Amino acid sequence: MHAMVLPAPRARLQMEERPDPLPGEGQVRVKISACGVCRTDLHLVDAELPDIRYPIVPGHEIVGRVDHVGLNVSTHALGDRVGIPWLGFTCGKCRFCRHGMENLCDAPLFTGYTRDGGYATHTIADARYAFPLGETAGDVEIAPLLCAGLIGWRSLVLAGPAERLGIYGFGAAGHIIAQVAVWQGRAVHAFTRRGDVAAQDLARRLGAVWAGASDEVPDEPLDAAIIYAPAGELVPAALRAVRKGGRVVCAGIHMTDIPSFPYDLLWQERQLVSVANLTRQDGLDFLKVAPQAGVRTETTAFPLDQANEVLSMLRNGQILGAAVLTP
Repeated sequence: MHAMVLPAPRARLQMEERPDPLPGEGQVRVKISACGVCRTDLHLVDAELPDIRYPIVPGHEIVGRVDHVGLNVSTHALGDRVGIPWLGFTCGKCRFCRHGMENLCDAPLFTGYTRDGGYATHTIADARYAFPLGETAGDVEIAPLLCAGLIGWRSLVLAGPAERLGIYGFGAAGHIIAQVAVWQGRAVHAFTRRGDVAAQDLARRLGAVWAGASDEVPDEPLDAAIIYAPAGELVPAALRAVRKGGRVVCAGIHMTDIPSFPYDLLWQERQLVSVANLTRQDGLDFLKVAPQAGVRTETTAFPLDQANEVLSMLRNGQILGAAVLTP
Protein backbone atom coordinates (compact mmCIF):
# COMPACT_ATOMS: atom_id res chain seq x y z
CA MET A 1 0.00 0.00 0.00
CA HIS A 2 0.96 3.66 -0.32
CA ALA A 3 0.14 6.46 2.12
CA MET A 4 0.76 10.16 2.60
CA VAL A 5 2.26 10.28 6.09
CA LEU A 6 2.68 13.18 8.51
CA PRO A 7 6.09 12.50 10.14
CA ALA A 8 6.31 15.41 12.59
CA PRO A 9 4.50 18.60 13.68
CA ARG A 10 3.94 21.08 10.82
CA ALA A 11 5.94 18.90 8.41
CA ARG A 12 5.04 18.16 4.81
CA LEU A 13 3.29 14.87 4.21
CA GLN A 14 5.54 12.22 2.70
CA MET A 15 4.52 9.42 0.34
CA GLU A 16 5.49 6.06 1.83
CA GLU A 17 5.21 2.48 0.65
CA ARG A 18 4.13 0.14 3.44
CA PRO A 19 3.27 -3.55 3.78
CA ASP A 20 -0.41 -4.24 3.16
CA PRO A 21 -2.13 -4.15 6.58
CA LEU A 22 -4.14 -7.10 7.86
CA PRO A 23 -7.40 -6.62 9.76
CA GLY A 24 -7.68 -7.95 13.27
CA GLU A 25 -10.72 -9.45 14.93
CA GLY A 26 -13.79 -7.32 14.30
CA GLN A 27 -12.00 -5.27 11.64
CA VAL A 28 -12.09 -4.88 7.88
CA ARG A 29 -9.50 -3.67 5.40
CA VAL A 30 -10.78 -1.13 2.92
CA LYS A 31 -9.35 -0.33 -0.50
CA ILE A 32 -9.84 3.42 -0.67
CA SER A 33 -11.34 5.11 -3.71
CA ALA A 34 -11.84 8.62 -2.27
CA CYS A 35 -11.00 10.57 0.88
CA GLY A 36 -12.30 14.06 1.55
CA VAL A 37 -9.96 16.77 2.82
CA CYS A 38 -11.35 18.27 6.02
CA ARG A 39 -10.33 21.38 7.94
CA THR A 40 -9.60 19.08 10.87
CA ASP A 41 -6.78 17.64 8.74
CA LEU A 42 -5.27 21.13 8.73
CA HIS A 43 -5.53 21.30 12.51
CA LEU A 44 -3.69 17.96 12.63
CA VAL A 45 -0.93 19.04 10.24
CA ASP A 46 -0.54 22.37 12.07
CA ALA A 47 -0.26 20.56 15.44
CA GLU A 48 -3.31 22.36 16.83
CA LEU A 49 -4.81 19.14 18.20
CA PRO A 50 -3.51 17.57 21.44
CA ASP A 51 -1.60 14.31 21.87
CA ILE A 52 -0.78 13.63 18.21
CA ARG A 53 1.32 10.49 17.78
CA TYR A 54 3.70 10.56 14.84
CA PRO A 55 3.89 9.26 12.21
CA ILE A 56 0.18 9.43 11.34
CA VAL A 57 -1.82 9.11 8.12
CA PRO A 58 -4.52 11.85 8.05
CA GLY A 59 -7.98 11.61 6.51
CA HIS A 60 -11.38 10.65 7.90
CA GLU A 61 -13.90 11.08 5.06
CA ILE A 62 -13.18 7.71 3.50
CA VAL A 63 -15.06 5.84 0.79
CA GLY A 64 -13.89 2.47 -0.41
CA ARG A 65 -14.61 -1.23 -0.72
CA VAL A 66 -13.94 -4.02 1.74
CA ASP A 67 -11.14 -6.21 0.38
CA HIS A 68 -10.26 -8.22 3.50
CA VAL A 69 -12.54 -9.27 6.37
CA GLY A 70 -11.24 -10.05 9.84
CA LEU A 71 -12.52 -12.69 12.24
CA ASN A 72 -16.00 -12.39 13.72
CA VAL A 73 -17.25 -9.80 11.21
CA SER A 74 -20.74 -10.56 9.95
CA THR A 75 -21.86 -7.08 8.92
CA HIS A 76 -19.62 -6.62 5.87
CA ALA A 77 -18.57 -8.81 2.96
CA LEU A 78 -15.87 -8.56 0.32
CA GLY A 79 -16.69 -5.84 -2.20
CA ASP A 80 -19.11 -3.91 0.01
CA ARG A 81 -18.83 -0.15 -0.39
CA VAL A 82 -18.41 1.51 3.00
CA GLY A 83 -17.79 4.93 4.50
CA ILE A 84 -15.36 5.44 7.36
CA PRO A 85 -15.93 8.55 9.52
CA TRP A 86 -13.98 10.49 12.17
CA LEU A 87 -15.18 8.35 15.08
CA GLY A 88 -13.34 5.05 14.66
CA PHE A 89 -13.85 3.27 17.99
CA THR A 90 -15.48 3.72 21.38
CA CYS A 91 -14.98 1.70 24.53
CA GLY A 92 -18.66 0.91 25.15
CA LYS A 93 -17.99 0.86 28.91
CA CYS A 94 -17.61 4.44 30.17
CA ARG A 95 -20.54 6.43 31.53
CA PHE A 96 -20.94 8.32 28.24
CA CYS A 97 -21.08 5.19 26.10
CA ARG A 98 -23.54 3.58 28.53
CA HIS A 99 -25.86 6.59 28.34
CA GLY A 100 -26.04 7.00 24.57
CA MET A 101 -23.30 9.65 24.32
CA GLU A 102 -20.55 7.66 22.61
CA ASN A 103 -19.38 10.85 20.90
CA LEU A 104 -18.01 11.83 24.34
CA CYS A 105 -16.37 8.43 25.04
CA ASP A 106 -13.49 8.52 27.52
CA ALA A 107 -11.31 6.19 25.43
CA PRO A 108 -12.13 6.74 21.74
CA LEU A 109 -10.07 6.33 18.61
CA PHE A 110 -10.36 8.84 15.79
CA THR A 111 -9.70 8.03 12.15
CA GLY A 112 -6.76 9.98 10.75
CA TYR A 113 -5.82 11.32 14.20
CA THR A 114 -5.26 8.55 16.73
CA ARG A 115 -5.37 5.77 14.13
CA ASP A 116 -4.21 5.89 10.51
CA GLY A 117 -6.73 7.32 8.09
CA GLY A 118 -7.59 7.71 4.45
CA TYR A 119 -4.75 9.58 2.74
CA ALA A 120 -3.73 6.16 1.47
CA THR A 121 -4.63 3.32 -0.85
CA HIS A 122 -5.81 1.08 2.03
CA THR A 123 -6.85 1.42 5.65
CA ILE A 124 -8.06 -0.72 8.54
CA ALA A 125 -11.40 0.05 10.21
CA ASP A 126 -13.45 -1.32 13.07
CA ALA A 127 -16.35 -2.97 11.24
CA ARG A 128 -18.84 -1.42 13.68
CA TYR A 129 -17.77 2.06 12.55
CA ALA A 130 -17.86 1.49 8.79
CA PHE A 131 -21.18 2.69 7.36
CA PRO A 132 -22.74 0.73 4.46
CA LEU A 133 -23.13 3.11 1.52
CA GLY A 134 -24.90 1.08 -1.14
CA GLU A 135 -24.25 1.83 -4.79
CA THR A 136 -25.95 5.19 -5.45
CA ALA A 137 -23.91 8.37 -6.10
CA GLY A 138 -20.21 8.49 -6.85
CA ASP A 139 -17.34 7.90 -4.43
CA VAL A 140 -15.97 11.44 -4.75
CA GLU A 141 -19.41 12.97 -4.27
CA ILE A 142 -20.10 10.92 -1.14
CA ALA A 143 -16.74 11.42 0.61
CA PRO A 144 -17.46 14.87 2.16
CA LEU A 145 -20.64 13.49 3.72
CA LEU A 146 -18.51 11.35 6.07
CA CYS A 147 -17.46 14.32 8.22
CA ALA A 148 -18.57 17.65 6.82
CA GLY A 149 -22.01 16.14 6.38
CA LEU A 150 -22.15 14.17 9.63
CA ILE A 151 -20.84 16.93 11.90
CA GLY A 152 -22.98 19.37 9.95
CA TRP A 153 -26.04 17.22 10.61
CA ARG A 154 -25.31 16.97 14.33
CA SER A 155 -24.85 20.73 14.54
CA LEU A 156 -28.11 21.31 12.64
CA VAL A 157 -29.99 19.07 15.07
CA LEU A 158 -28.46 20.95 18.02
CA ALA A 159 -29.51 24.26 16.45
CA GLY A 160 -33.11 23.22 17.05
CA PRO A 161 -36.16 24.12 14.94
CA ALA A 162 -34.76 27.47 13.80
CA GLU A 163 -36.73 28.99 10.94
CA ARG A 164 -34.09 31.66 10.28
CA LEU A 165 -30.71 29.91 10.33
CA GLY A 166 -27.29 31.51 10.00
CA ILE A 167 -24.32 29.52 8.68
CA TYR A 168 -20.90 31.05 9.38
CA GLY A 169 -18.26 29.59 7.08
CA PHE A 170 -19.63 28.30 3.78
CA GLY A 171 -17.18 25.52 2.98
CA ALA A 172 -17.63 21.77 2.92
CA ALA A 173 -20.00 21.47 5.89
CA GLY A 174 -21.82 24.74 5.23
CA HIS A 175 -22.72 23.96 1.64
CA ILE A 176 -24.00 20.49 2.56
CA ILE A 177 -26.09 21.52 5.55
CA ALA A 178 -27.53 24.53 3.74
CA GLN A 179 -29.14 22.11 1.30
CA VAL A 180 -30.67 20.07 4.11
CA ALA A 181 -31.90 23.21 5.90
CA VAL A 182 -33.49 24.59 2.73
CA TRP A 183 -35.16 21.20 2.12
CA GLN A 184 -36.54 21.44 5.67
CA GLY A 185 -38.07 24.80 4.83
CA ARG A 186 -35.67 27.02 6.75
CA ALA A 187 -34.47 30.45 5.58
CA VAL A 188 -30.68 30.09 5.31
CA HIS A 189 -28.35 33.07 5.77
CA ALA A 190 -24.77 32.38 4.65
CA PHE A 191 -21.85 34.29 6.17
CA THR A 192 -18.44 34.10 4.46
CA ARG A 193 -15.09 35.83 4.47
CA ARG A 194 -15.44 39.38 3.24
CA GLY A 195 -15.05 39.41 -0.51
CA ASP A 196 -15.60 35.69 -1.01
CA VAL A 197 -18.01 36.21 -3.87
CA ALA A 198 -17.70 32.62 -5.12
CA ALA A 199 -18.87 31.13 -1.81
CA GLN A 200 -21.69 33.67 -1.57
CA ASP A 201 -22.83 32.87 -5.10
CA LEU A 202 -22.73 29.15 -4.28
CA ALA A 203 -24.87 29.78 -1.20
CA ARG A 204 -27.50 31.58 -3.25
CA ARG A 205 -27.50 28.82 -5.87
CA LEU A 206 -28.16 26.32 -3.10
CA GLY A 207 -31.16 28.26 -1.86
CA ALA A 208 -29.85 30.73 0.73
CA VAL A 209 -32.11 33.76 1.06
CA TRP A 210 -29.14 35.96 1.97
CA ALA A 211 -25.36 35.76 1.63
CA GLY A 212 -22.77 38.26 2.84
CA ALA A 213 -19.71 38.89 4.96
CA SER A 214 -19.41 37.46 8.47
CA ASP A 215 -19.17 40.93 10.04
CA GLU A 216 -22.55 41.93 8.64
CA VAL A 217 -25.82 41.71 10.59
CA PRO A 218 -29.00 40.39 8.92
CA ASP A 219 -32.04 42.64 8.58
CA GLU A 220 -33.96 40.51 11.10
CA PRO A 221 -32.50 38.52 14.00
CA LEU A 222 -31.72 34.86 13.40
CA ASP A 223 -33.32 32.04 15.40
CA ALA A 224 -30.02 30.14 15.49
CA ALA A 225 -26.56 30.18 13.98
CA ILE A 226 -23.97 27.47 13.30
CA ILE A 227 -20.27 28.37 13.16
CA TYR A 228 -18.16 26.11 10.93
CA ALA A 229 -15.20 28.45 10.46
CA PRO A 230 -12.52 27.98 13.19
CA ALA A 231 -12.47 31.69 14.06
CA GLY A 232 -13.26 32.60 17.65
CA GLU A 233 -14.21 36.16 16.74
CA LEU A 234 -17.31 34.79 15.02
CA VAL A 235 -18.83 33.78 18.36
CA PRO A 236 -19.72 37.31 19.50
CA ALA A 237 -20.70 38.16 15.91
CA ALA A 238 -23.15 35.26 15.83
CA LEU A 239 -24.52 36.06 19.30
CA ARG A 240 -25.12 39.60 18.08
CA ALA A 241 -27.07 38.21 15.10
CA VAL A 242 -29.44 35.88 16.96
CA ARG A 243 -32.69 36.86 18.66
CA LYS A 244 -33.57 36.58 22.34
CA GLY A 245 -33.58 32.89 23.25
CA GLY A 246 -31.53 32.10 20.14
CA ARG A 247 -28.78 29.53 20.00
CA VAL A 248 -25.24 29.60 18.60
CA VAL A 249 -23.63 26.24 17.81
CA CYS A 250 -19.84 25.96 17.49
CA ALA A 251 -19.29 22.99 15.20
CA GLY A 252 -15.50 22.72 14.91
CA ILE A 253 -13.06 20.54 16.82
CA HIS A 254 -10.69 23.50 17.10
CA MET A 255 -11.27 27.25 17.20
CA THR A 256 -9.06 30.25 17.84
CA ASP A 257 -9.57 31.97 21.17
CA ILE A 258 -12.95 33.59 21.63
CA PRO A 259 -12.49 37.31 22.42
CA SER A 260 -14.17 38.82 25.44
CA PHE A 261 -17.62 40.23 24.81
CA PRO A 262 -20.23 42.04 26.90
CA TYR A 263 -22.68 39.90 28.82
CA ASP A 264 -25.52 41.68 26.98
CA LEU A 265 -24.75 39.53 23.91
CA LEU A 266 -25.48 36.36 25.88
CA TRP A 267 -28.23 37.70 28.09
CA GLN A 268 -31.95 37.18 27.42
CA GLU A 269 -31.47 33.42 27.37
CA ARG A 270 -29.27 33.15 24.31
CA GLN A 271 -27.36 29.87 24.33
CA LEU A 272 -23.83 28.98 23.25
CA VAL A 273 -23.09 25.28 22.72
CA SER A 274 -20.42 23.13 21.06
CA VAL A 275 -20.50 19.96 19.00
CA ALA A 276 -18.09 17.12 19.74
CA ASN A 277 -17.58 14.29 17.27
CA LEU A 278 -20.60 12.20 16.28
CA THR A 279 -22.44 9.04 17.16
CA ARG A 280 -23.07 6.12 14.86
CA GLN A 281 -26.76 6.97 15.00
CA ASP A 282 -25.92 10.43 13.65
CA GLY A 283 -24.31 8.71 10.69
CA LEU A 284 -27.22 6.40 10.03
CA ASP A 285 -29.71 9.25 10.33
CA PHE A 286 -27.84 11.63 8.04
CA LEU A 287 -27.01 9.07 5.36
CA LYS A 288 -30.75 8.40 5.17
CA VAL A 289 -31.68 12.11 5.06
CA ALA A 290 -29.07 13.22 2.50
CA PRO A 291 -30.61 11.51 -0.55
CA GLN A 292 -34.11 12.52 0.56
CA ALA A 293 -32.96 16.15 0.69
CA GLY A 294 -31.27 15.83 -2.70
CA VAL A 295 -27.86 16.81 -1.31
CA ARG A 296 -25.26 17.31 -4.01
CA THR A 297 -21.72 18.07 -2.95
CA GLU A 298 -19.56 20.63 -4.75
CA THR A 299 -16.27 18.74 -5.07
CA THR A 300 -12.90 18.96 -6.76
CA ALA A 301 -10.84 15.76 -7.02
CA PHE A 302 -7.06 15.66 -6.72
CA PRO A 303 -4.50 12.82 -6.91
CA LEU A 304 -3.33 11.49 -3.55
CA ASP A 305 0.23 12.74 -4.06
CA GLN A 306 -1.04 16.34 -4.20
CA ALA A 307 -2.25 16.26 -0.59
CA ASN A 308 0.21 18.95 0.55
CA GLU A 309 -0.87 21.34 -2.18
CA VAL A 310 -4.56 20.72 -1.45
CA LEU A 311 -4.07 21.41 2.26
CA SER A 312 -2.38 24.71 1.37
CA MET A 313 -5.29 25.64 -0.88
CA LEU A 314 -7.74 24.85 1.90
CA ARG A 315 -5.75 26.94 4.36
CA ASN A 316 -5.83 29.89 1.96
CA GLY A 317 -9.56 29.64 1.26
CA GLN A 318 -9.04 28.49 -2.34
CA ILE A 319 -11.35 25.47 -2.23
CA LEU A 320 -14.97 25.96 -3.24
CA GLY A 321 -17.11 23.32 -1.55
CA ALA A 322 -14.92 20.32 -0.74
CA ALA A 323 -11.66 18.80 -1.96
CA VAL A 324 -11.31 15.04 -2.33
CA LEU A 325 -8.17 12.92 -2.76
CA THR A 326 -8.30 9.90 -5.05
CA PRO A 327 -5.57 7.24 -4.72
